[in-house]
Amino acid sequence: MIALHRLSQPDEVLYLNPDHIHFVEATPDTVVTLATGAHLVVREAPDEVAALVRRFRAEVVALAATL
Repeated sequence: MIALHRLSQPDEVLYLNPDHIHFVEATPDTVVTLATGAHLVVREAPDEVAALVRRFRAEVVALAATL
């Protein structure tokens, strides 16, 4: 899971399974579109979301390698 913050609720953390992300765009706010078609407007920039997804996937691979 990656931790994001909704633009409308910046003090609350939203944990999102990155496997559900269809795409991320800046319009100018960052909009995360999920595979279900739902949209989330988040505080993080698109490049930050991408970095969080890369870090999550690297951690999954690293943990799998230790098994």
